[in-house]
Amino acid sequence: MKQVFLVLVLIGGFMAISFKGQYDQKKPWVAPDNFQKMKNPVASNSESISNGKSLWNTHCKSCHGNKGMGDGPKAANLKTDPGDLTKADIQGQSDGSFFYKISEGRDDMPSFKKKIPDESDRWSLINYIRTLKK
Repeated sequence: MKQVFLVLVLIGGFMAISFKGQYDQKKPWVAPDNFQKMKNPVASNSESISNGKSLWNTHCKSCHGNKGMGDGPKAANLKTDPGDLTKADIQGQSDGSFFYKISEGRDDMPSFKKKIPDESDRWSLINYIRTLKK
């Protein structure tokens, strides 16, 4: 009887861990209102987009992939799905929301405040992300 109980406890524990992992991947990531309303102060032009692409290649493509589809070489090793940044629901987020998420990070997504300390560079990165639409 004790063995059956132990097996049931172990199965329950594994299921709880599995469901928790699925829940963690699905929890919404919403930027605070003050960030959602922020406008990008960096003009989206060829210079800014080129700068953003360079930053993307250095800091983002290993997880998010070449075209932002979440298929970078490190993506399979992440606990959370990096997401497909080309999808309309992601592209529909405000520039300020992207700025918050890039700056602060969450879970597997690191904060880039120190890695990309110049705010205008992070805004240029957002200008590049906007080119990744399907």
